[in-house]
Amino acid sequence: MNFADWMSAVQDRTEAALATFLPPADALPGRLHDAMRYAVLGGGKRVRPLLCHAAGAVFDAPAAELDRAACAVELIHGYSLVHDDLPCMDDDTLRRGKPTVHVEYDEATALLVGDALQSLAFQVLAETPESPSRQRRLSSMIALLAHAAGSRGMAGGQAIDLAAVGRTLTLAELEQMHIHKTGALIRAAVLLGAHCGNADAAALTSLTRYANRIGLLFQVVDDILDAEASTATLGKTAGKDAAQNKPTYVTLLGATRAKALAAELRDDAIKALAPFGNRADHLAGLTRYIVERSF
Repeated sequence: MNFADWMSAVQDRTEAALATFLPPADALPGRLHDAMRYAVLGGGKRVRPLLCHAAGAVFDAPAAELDRAACAVELIHGYSLVHDDLPCMDDDTLRRGKPTVHVEYDEATALLVGDALQSLAFQVLAETPESPSRQRRLSSMIALLAHAAGSRGMAGGQAIDLAAVGRTLTLAELEQMHIHKTGALIRAAVLLGAHCGNADAAALTSLTRYANRIGLLFQVVDDILDAEASTATLGKTAGKDAAQNKPTYVTLLGATRAKALAAELRDDAIKALAPFGNRADHLAGLTRYIVERSF
């Protein structure tokens, strides 16, 4: 299967798995469940599930286990988008080409959607069928996802981001912010996939190096897209970072240097995959895809 076909197949199976794991829209409380499905289904490139499946493929991980790990990460990501869009955060009205949850429903519902998606993520992961060795790995995986989502990961990164509005950060400060805000969940997606396949310590070290580079790469490209792409292309409001006076790689480095940094991060990430040979072809393909989606 070539890379494009593999990517499409993983996206399709992730959509189907999410639709199964999410509560039915007609189950009480119907409005909340309908809003949860609205927030998660029918949109997004599923980059985190793709990374999870690609990392798992390196170690021949069972597809059913990868589905649960990938969906757990995507549910956390979905919750973060719903909360990020709220008026008290980024105050955005468009996400994935449609009204944000608080616009389509209301702010209270959006808040509860995020809360419920976060809880569901851990339920989905915890309900993976067990074996004695699986139980040990599962504890590590739950701790990994919790750390990535919490104050020392994604939520902490968002707090740093909000505090940085109107300030000029150094490159090191900007990198530190995004290691948490964007990178933590991307790193979790890669490592959860590897855990599904019983990766050893040496492999996890190499994959952590890869994931750290790709997490920053994703954010650099996101900043370039925000500055250069249209709202129609992005499916969300273009130019939002500049309008809110947020520090970005483009505002700090300029577009040309930001693109050069993206190319450097891409090359570093692919080099980190060398120990895995062609077993990591899909991870390498995703690295290139993240860059090529914009320029």
